[in-house]
Amino acid sequence: MKKYDGIALDAMYNNRALVPNFGEHFSRWVASSAAARQKKSCQLDLEYGEATSERLDIFPAASPDAPVLVFLHGGYWRSLDKSDHSFIAPAFNKTGACVVVPNYALCPEVTIPQITLQMVKALAWVYRNIAAHGGDPKRITVAGHSAGGHLAAMLLACHWNAYAPDLPHKLLKNALSISGLHELESIRHTPFLQGALRLTPAQVKKASPAWLPAPSIYAGRGILNSVAGGAESAAFIAQNELIQKAWGKRVVPVCEVLPNLNHFSILDALIQPKHRLNQLANALLSA
Repeated sequence: MKKYDGIALDAMYNNRALVPNFGEHFSRWVASSAAARQKKSCQLDLEYGEATSERLDIFPAASPDAPVLVFLHGGYWRSLDKSDHSFIAPAFNKTGACVVVPNYALCPEVTIPQITLQMVKALAWVYRNIAAHGGDPKRITVAGHSAGGHLAAMLLACHWNAYAPDLPHKLLKNALSISGLHELESIRHTPFLQGALRLTPAQVKKASPAWLPAPSIYAGRGILNSVAGGAESAAFIAQNELIQKAWGKRVVPVCEVLPNLNHFSILDALIQPKHRLNQLANALLSA
């Protein structure tokens, strides 16, 4: 059995300690998000389920039948909110996409498998309802950051027909994992996360995308692109590489480490026109 060094894991996974000015990123995100929500066209807190956490925001494109970008926020499944991430929408609205930002319940009130199922419910709602908001249900891309990257990979592996018979095999066109967490066993052994996440071996097995069968592109499922920042810890770079090793290059054709980006500046890069990460996201939306 592999032995885990808790001190080393804390050092590699505690991003707020690794990036001393993380608060500056958060403050900028909050301010930019508030400005994005001032647009009259956005629709906030739409219900995709009955729980109070099961709400989503839609930032429609200017033209109908637009490709849809669903963005899943990070925060180690235990913190942050969709309202902190509205700032993602304007850049992709400008390139013609309809942007959806869902919320989910947070640990320890729920488990990571339960959060995953909430996102399945949210994506089913998007497929069934996004046409009324100008989006094309046949062109849905999911992008997620950190814990959201984990959720994006899990959604690509979802058997949608098993969840609901009205859903197509290829509900997602493709997905993008940004600094994603693709195996949860190391997370289970990371001391500063244990109190909130309370991961069990069974949950790790169920909710580690790299330990699940690769989504079959021959069964009509889309591809996953995966990136991490060059200034992130070795653990995040390893998590990034793992999903391509596990699922193969046919399913994960892009697996890159983007220079000079830390765990927070990588999300700023997502919305910078002509940045490699922004190009990767727009390429998925236009594929």
